[in-house]
Amino acid sequence: MTDPCGWSIAEAARELRAGRVSARDLVSACLARIERWQPHLNAFVAVEAEAALAAEPAAGALSGVPLAHKDIFYRAGRVSNCGSKIRRGWIADTTSTALERLAAAGALQLGTLNMTEFAYGPTGHNEHWGACRNPWNPAYAPGGSSSGSGAAVAARLAFGALGSDTGGSVRLPAALCGVSGLKTTWGRVSRHGAMPLCASLDTIGPLARSAEDCALLLAAIAGFDRNDPLSARAPVPDYVGALSASPRGLHIAVSSAWIEREAEAEVGAAVLGAARVLRELGATLVEAQPPEVDALSAHCMVVMQAEASAQHARWMRERPADYSAVVRARLEAGFAIPATVYLEALRRRGPLLERFCATSLASADAYLLPAMTIRAPTLEQTGPAGGPEMPRTLGELTRLMRWVNFLGVPALAVPCGFDSRDLPIGVQLVGRPFAEATLLAAGHAYQRATDWHRRAPPEPS
Repeated sequence: MTDPCGWSIAEAARELRAGRVSARDLVSACLARIERWQPHLNAFVAVEAEAALAAEPAAGALSGVPLAHKDIFYRAGRVSNCGSKIRRGWIADTTSTALERLAAAGALQLGTLNMTEFAYGPTGHNEHWGACRNPWNPAYAPGGSSSGSGAAVAARLAFGALGSDTGGSVRLPAALCGVSGLKTTWGRVSRHGAMPLCASLDTIGPLARSAEDCALLLAAIAGFDRNDPLSARAPVPDYVGALSASPRGLHIAVSSAWIEREAEAEVGAAVLGAARVLRELGATLVEAQPPEVDALSAHCMVVMQAEASAQHARWMRERPADYSAVVRARLEAGFAIPATVYLEALRRRGPLLERFCATSLASADAYLLPAMTIRAPTLEQTGPAGGPEMPRTLGELTRLMRWVNFLGVPALAVPCGFDSRDLPIGVQLVGRPFAEATLLAAGHAYQRATDWHRRAPPEPS
């Protein structure tokens, strides 16, 4: 039998339903890979081998599929460290709604995954738990803050994972690790039982091998939750059924000259190549005005810094030395933001969302752009040893991410090629609020015509 860890969630679920493989078989295969890869990646914080092997999965669409999740999601009676020293060993008294819904669909949990401290950083560095590494080349950044989620899924250690996306934290690891990641519409998925960072920006979304797998995971976790009054009451579509929609009739906006001007050559070529594939599949490409990414990102930074600092105000007063220097500096900066500036940024969100829909999406269903303007950076370039160029590198990592969070709209990141160093390149599709089904269908059509998402990192030596 071929290694089942190479299957997608959809493939594994079919094999499980047919009785050709058992949940215990899949868990054992994942555990063997974790043992081999973990010393090279540091993707896991905790591996729950005995519990996963003994689990009796519920009947459902994901019955018996092993997953692992960012160490940000609470489980009653279990430790949730949140990538921090302050929460090290903390035991939750409630369970995340998203995890409860995955369990109800039959999914199993292999353990918890490494992350940036308190989900506040885009790189994968963590001085308390050690850096997570990119499975394509351990010298490179895996992206953050859901670093372990991206690395574990890419290395085939788990079939899928949940992450959180406040300023790109699902899409960055997806793009840098060569997997698919969905930033959901604000409110589409309940945030109950997930460590908060920024109340008006936080979203929860899946990372998996493919858009199809993301649809399967989203179908399990989406929908209103009375424990999260800010979760949306909008109806939940049939995300899996929508994948069969033809790209013919789909209009995709793109700003070709802007991509060629703003992105590194290899990145721009791969992203525009993805646009051409979608056109060949029947989609109509529409040249459009690019969104005001830099202005929107600046608004996002104001909101993010103000809300994150408010969230951490007590610990910053009582335990400032227990934060890493980088995260402490970010939180200190947030305390200097005037309330009037923060409130003005929030006030402008609605009008700017309307402008994006009326300009960049005026004649289109989705807007296509790179996940990042630059190729994957090394861990050294994104850390303290990165020198004077480090801030610019971090800025370019998130430049095309944060504007999406500020507007609250969904975005799907999928691999669209590899650079000359054999590291993944990602493309984003951004839609109107609650347009996840459209983005997933477009991503699925693209992945049926390409094989970037099926490529796996080389085995560790």
